Amino acid sequence: MLKFRRKILQAGAGLVLADPMFSQRRALAQTPECVDNPTPRQIEGPYYTPQTPRRSNLIDGLPGEILVLEGRVLSTACQPVAGAIVDLWSCDAQGVYDNTGFKLRGHQITNAQGWYRFETLMPGAYGNSSFRRTPHLHVKIQPPASSLLTTQLYFPDQPLNQRDGFFNPALLVKIEQKAKQPKRALFDFVVPVQARG
Repeated sequence: MLKFRRKILQAGAGLVLADPMFSQRRALAQTPECVDNPTPRQIEGPYYTPQTPRRSNLIDGLPGEILVLEGRVLSTACQPVAGAIVDLWSCDAQGVYDNTGFKLRGHQITNAQGWYRFETLMPGAYGNSSFRRTPHLHVKIQPPASSLLTTQLYFPDQPLNQRDGFFNPALLVKIEQKAKQPKRALFDFVVPVQARG
């Protein structure tokens, strides 16, 4: 079974995205091998706003370092989950959330290969001297045939990671940085999907 999964992933590594939600066609990079374990859940936090707009660019003219977050939603059998809602929100570079509008907030629906993609900003740390949050992104994943997953994503090499009580190394994104291009954060979500009868 593991060999079969590897073959599927290797075959999928050479696919070219032609979905309109991607701004340009490009060959997909090799992604990490899918694991059977579902993505860990984390708290929603106090700053969630429902009914976000469906869009991929969440920046709204705000200053900061551009971050492209992309990846797939996969089942625990390593199959792509099409039609999953991926809802993303975060604070800005100064650690401030927009709680009156939808800046740095929005959702996408995964394509037939389970892919999602957002353009957002690298979030800042926030808090006070007794409690500080390391930079993170909040995400909700609603697959068509599964329960809602609420979690957070973290960034490698952040000084506050080990001091943040919510930090989980299983939720670290993989960072890719190329000259003259925005920073890319890659993460595949794994969700248990109920078989359709």
